[in-house]
Amino acid sequence: MKETTVKVLVVDDEEDLELLIKQKFRRRIRSGELEFMFAHNGREGLLKLAQNRDIHLVFSDINMPVMDGLTMLHQLAEADLDVQAVIVSAYGDMGNIRTAMNRGAFDFLTKPIDFADLEITLEKGIAHVRELQASLETRDKLVSIKRELEVASQVQMSALPDELPENPHYDVKAVVHPAKEVGGDFYDYFQIDEYRLALAIADVAGKGIPAALFAMVTRALLKSMVSNYESPATALNAVNEQLCDGNDSCVFITMFFGVLDTRSGGFLYSNAGHNPPRVMRNGGGLEVVAPTGNLVLGIDPEQKYGNAEVQLYPGDTLVLYTDGVTEAENVQEEEYGEPRLDELLPGMASDGSREIVDGIVASVRDYAGEAEQSDDITCVVSRFLARQNP
Repeated sequence: MKETTVKVLVVDDEEDLELLIKQKFRRRIRSGELEFMFAHNGREGLLKLAQNRDIHLVFSDINMPVMDGLTMLHQLAEADLDVQAVIVSAYGDMGNIRTAMNRGAFDFLTKPIDFADLEITLEKGIAHVRELQASLETRDKLVSIKRELEVASQVQMSALPDELPENPHYDVKAVVHPAKEVGGDFYDYFQIDEYRLALAIADVAGKGIPAALFAMVTRALLKSMVSNYESPATALNAVNEQLCDGNDSCVFITMFFGVLDTRSGGFLYSNAGHNPPRVMRNGGGLEVVAPTGNLVLGIDPEQKYGNAEVQLYPGDTLVLYTDGVTEAENVQEEEYGEPRLDELLPGMASDGSREIVDGIVASVRDYAGEAEQSDDITCVVSRFLARQNP
């Protein structure tokens, strides 16, 4: 890849210096490697820099009319320009040279100019300019990536369901805290019909934008399959077939999907390799929701998912979570673990769904302390309030 031309500004009131430099570097000028511009005092130099923002290397005399080199150097520093400055002065003028270096000069040359020394200093300057250009390109790329991630995060968060309006039969609250700008966890809840509430939570193997895209595709597929709802298992069968089709990278996703019938309190569900939820009983006690013995989604198109059911009574609460909760680590790299979650939940049995969600997240973060969050933290809490008359 051909490197861009390095533009050099020479600021000096000696008229013959321009001819000497053009003669000395004529081949590199013709090849497009170097381009020289000239000014005869500091004010002209600042004007040239204002008109040519791609100049990154300046050679400037100190003693000049109208505006001297030190004043120009001070103006460059205040303008915060990406310019490497080389100061030129008489050998005995070390005081001014020291002042120039303190004001940010990259190097200095002494007069009369030795062209061999000038060429060495120029090469050093070009190397610094190349490094500067590379760092600026890297910075711009990082800024662009950061903006893209911010947009992706906004899109992902906007795709999550809005809070459901108050309902006399259930209270659902949820939260997701991605470990990065975007994550592979998602949750969903929605009414299938007048009497049935769907709850889902899922976790893609992986992080970042690929995991987020896979999660959004899976969520969209689930919503489309539920339109012809028969049971959670049949919905997961259809989602799995779609995810396996063309999944050459073998990305997979765990999911727990269940449906609460508010007429009876029956909660029918299917678990595709996800963490088993908990049931907090109204009268006390905590139960683990039994697995259905199924693989994760996206691996085996022949996998057939099964249903199971748990009976809920008014005041019972379902707690769904991802492994970002139980596998959160502290600074000693010790996991939060399911036993700690099971110790926490009974003490929140009388709390509302929002308080339980916030309490779980607070407990995990307190445990992790200063340790960096390594996985998305997602929880869905649903309390069954009262049966609904058919």
